[in-house]
Amino acid sequence: MKKNFKSKSHADESLLIKNLIDGDTFAFEHVVAEYHNLMLSVARAIVGDSIADEVVQEAWISAIKALPKFEGRSSLKTWLVQIVSNGAKSRVRRENRYSSLDDGWQAVPSDKFDHTGHRIDNVAQWETATPEALLSNTQLQKVIEQAFLSLPAMQRATMTMVDMEGYKVDEVCNILDISSSNARVLLHRARVTVHDAIERYQDN
Repeated sequence: MKKNFKSKSHADESLLIKNLIDGDTFAFEHVVAEYHNLMLSVARAIVGDSIADEVVQEAWISAIKALPKFEGRSSLKTWLVQIVSNGAKSRVRRENRYSSLDDGWQAVPSDKFDHTGHRIDNVAQWETATPEALLSNTQLQKVIEQAFLSLPAMQRATMTMVDMEGYKVDEVCNILDISSSNARVLLHRARVTVHDAIERYQDN
């Protein structure tokens, strides 16, 4: 009979971890289905598409080996994402492609964002009633994607986790092993870069 691990209670997670340690195939399949895409998203943000799959596979192997020592001080989800984050950062360092926190940063007026890092001035609204407008939206999506991919690794990772995956800043700090102030700076810079790309596109 298959076990139900859908509940997020501490007791259910403890049971899930116990079953993983015991080699329960269904428990492993459940965890992979639940968290693999998130881990892949974080890996891609740090190392890019080319080796993200490899980094995630290495993270799964590391996680399985380390499970007996898992102390539950964070959720299983956060623990797994932290493992893939550490592996991705190590991989980038080994290949001498690790960017500092300041790489790619150009100073912009600070009054564009409030204290939480959200944009104050509104980006112009796009009319989507015509094919021409839809084409513009497709082009805009490409502009946003290119701007995102151009971000330094840590900025991409922070923006991915906060803006795309819904992590809180303190969770990101634990996962990426950075201070709260660094996380907010990284997020601010990433958002500025993307919004500036949008504004340049609109101006053209």
